[in-house]
Amino acid sequence: MIKKGIILSGGLGTRMSPITKSVNKQLLPIYDKPLIYYPLSILMLAGIKDILIIVNKGSVNQFKKILPNGENLGIKINYAEQDKPRGLPDAFKIGKNFIGKDNVALILGDNFFYGQSLSDKLKKIVNFKKGASILVHPVKNPNKFGVVTLKNNKIINLVEKPKKTKSNLAITGLYFFDNSVVKKSLNLKKSKRNELEIIDLLKKYKKTNSLKVEFLGRGAAWLDAGTIDDFNQTSIFVSSIEKRQGFKIACLEEISLMKKWIIKNKIKKAISFYGNCEYSRYLKSLL
Repeated sequence: MIKKGIILSGGLGTRMSPITKSVNKQLLPIYDKPLIYYPLSILMLAGIKDILIIVNKGSVNQFKKILPNGENLGIKINYAEQDKPRGLPDAFKIGKNFIGKDNVALILGDNFFYGQSLSDKLKKIVNFKKGASILVHPVKNPNKFGVVTLKNNKIINLVEKPKKTKSNLAITGLYFFDNSVVKKSLNLKKSKRNELEIIDLLKKYKKTNSLKVEFLGRGAAWLDAGTIDDFNQTSIFVSSIEKRQGFKIACLEEISLMKKWIIKNKIKKAISFYGNCEYSRYLKSLL
């Protein structure tokens, strides 16, 4: 069972410069909420309450203004700084003490997930003891992502941004690992671009036949909001869904209330904290 989660929100955000020169990308708005709310909501939907957010150097206080320690959500939030990007597995080196002897989930801070049955899928995935699981989703441009090739539902190959591939199954930015991920990450060698590669880490699990693949599902959406265009498309997607269906995606207080991690009095305090805005009016509707 996975009880701990890491959100990797470090990096320099160079693909969205110059707006990321003064603020961390994950604090920029996707429609009416900061981007960080979306990956955090995914971990919460999976039932994970102990969370480490890794941010770039000097931005912890900015994050704490909107997400202090998680007490208001019935969860626990810790922070750690990453002085420079060293690849995704660096999260497990930074979070070594946080992880301790537990299994852990990792989600990238600029990844957006949405799906009707996503909560149920996440609850099933986190309920394991050994190995690792990845979520995959078909894309039109697999050369931009890490790609997994399957044959009879068995993993044949894992390649990072292949120039040519017959597979269109991209590895999304949501990963689930047993506790051996720390030792495996510490033993990884840097790639040609001088970073630790997530593909190399996954290959270590594949080598022992302990890597599982889960499909996000045809009715689900996965967006990598790492560029200006993708960021805007994600915001438009959220806006369209919320306006048409009348509920909010990644409303953290609603998730906590639904899971009975908080009582309605916490919602009242949240309304006071956010002030006179659409988000507060939605929270009022929950009461």
